[in-house]
Amino acid sequence: MSNNQKLVTAATALVGRNEKMPVTECHFINQTDLSADKPVNFQQVLLGLGCFWGAERVFWSLEGVVSTSVGYSGGYTKNPTYQEVCSGQTGHAEVVRVIFDPAIVTLQQLLTVFWERHNPTQGMRQGNDIGTQYRSVIYVDTQADLDTTQTSKATYQFALQQEALSQDTGSQGITTEIALAQEYYLAETYHQQYLAKNPQGYCGIGGTGVCFPAQ
Repeated sequence: MSNNQKLVTAATALVGRNEKMPVTECHFINQTDLSADKPVNFQQVLLGLGCFWGAERVFWSLEGVVSTSVGYSGGYTKNPTYQEVCSGQTGHAEVVRVIFDPAIVTLQQLLTVFWERHNPTQGMRQGNDIGTQYRSVIYVDTQADLDTTQTSKATYQFALQQEALSQDTGSQGITTEIALAQEYYLAETYHQQYLAKNPQGYCGIGGTGVCFPAQ
């Protein structure tokens, strides 16, 4: 596993392969098809908040979330493997794909959970997990969602400043990468809903202790 904290470029990243990751099992908890597109009238967001094992568990039980899966996005390598992503040579972040019903839970409500459940000021790491694959990211599908996300970031940044956050992050500024979604590649089957299958498995999720301001 790489401790590299510098992103590769398109020119230096691994090429990858055309074959998709063969994930044939359904969601371990709710039996949804992990490889299916989001249903009509539903939305999705890709969220990276450190190791995706614990990150996925944060979201799969939320009301209005109909499916989750873990995978890789934000990089250059086609259909990467876990080992390749952890080498730091693909440019991808470990992310959770959250498919949700906006009539029940809004993007802003999901973002509130996102901000509160990790430390978004740590750059290319999350806690003891160091490397570009652990960076904080939000990838959305539309310009409207991008605007919502940027506003949400500004609100939480103000909350952090008000609390005078001073952990050993090197900076109080939010480093979360926010962008329109690129290709999402499913991770290997054994990573999917990992902590439901292995309840005592590793979970590196932890927040700043600063709540998102009430709306």
